[in-house]
Amino acid sequence: MKYLLPLFALVFLFSCSTQKTNSKYSKIEYEATPCFGSCPIFKMTINPDRTAIFEAEHFNFSKGFSKGEFDKPREGTFKGTIKEEDYNKLVALLDGLDVKNLNEKYGERNITDLPTSHLRINFADGTSKHVEDYGKKGTEKLAEVYKFFEDLRTNQQWSKVK
Repeated sequence: MKYLLPLFALVFLFSCSTQKTNSKYSKIEYEATPCFGSCPIFKMTINPDRTAIFEAEHFNFSKGFSKGEFDKPREGTFKGTIKEEDYNKLVALLDGLDVKNLNEKYGERNITDLPTSHLRINFADGTSKHVEDYGKKGTEKLAEVYKFFEDLRTNQQWSKVK
């Protein structure tokens, strides 16, 4: 009887740890392109183990707009591990999108100064989806995902590697 509690605890711990690595997403990538202004330009890639690469080009850390920003070197490449709570929220946001059934393109190109976002998802089943959104207003749920990625630039611990 005294061995049952430790046995159940051990089984519980192993079942929790295996769930974390069984993500249906094998890679999540978001890219934000320039606009005629100070839109952040970056690319972020997140793996199912929550490790991430943040490639910051321009306007990710500066306050306000300066035409000279483009004369400066790119801001750098950073590595980090997405907090578990944030990763779970991202997965929930993506699940709510029904990613596989999204359009491949959103946005009207009749305005020439808007940024484009690229959401690229690789699924564990070997399939992938690329959503291009000119103006970042494809759907309300997509806009929420874009905002989430933009927040990840500043609410995670990043270590500069280049």
